[in-house]
Amino acid sequence: MMMTDLTKNVAIILVVEDEPLLRLAAVDLVEAAGYDAVAAAEAVAILEERNDIRIVFTDVDMPRGVDGMRLAAIIRDRWPPIKVIVVSGHIEDPGDRIPAETVFFVKPYREEQIVETIRQMLG
Repeated sequence: MMMTDLTKNVAIILVVEDEPLLRLAAVDLVEAAGYDAVAAAEAVAILEERNDIRIVFTDVDMPRGVDGMRLAAIIRDRWPPIKVIVVSGHIEDPGDRIPAETVFFVKPYREEQIVETIRQMLG
């Protein structure tokens, strides 16, 4: 798909992953789908600094920071318009721990599922 209008308002997606290789892969996925990605190992400070983040794409397991479920809850509380995608290689079903406006995927996820979810969230 060719982008003909370079002035198009591209959605910015914050990718939160503490593993550098997984973070890079997730950024590549987001950018290949035509969106701008901001990569981070910790999200709250970036969300406090920026007002252009539309979606946060985060892993649950964040040993050096706020875990993905807690992050989703913080975003619901402080930045309600922001949508959240949470992924985990360790949790099969988060049940009622998943906040509103949040979608959960088990790793390994299919990239098409993530891209389709982003499109629906921005739709």
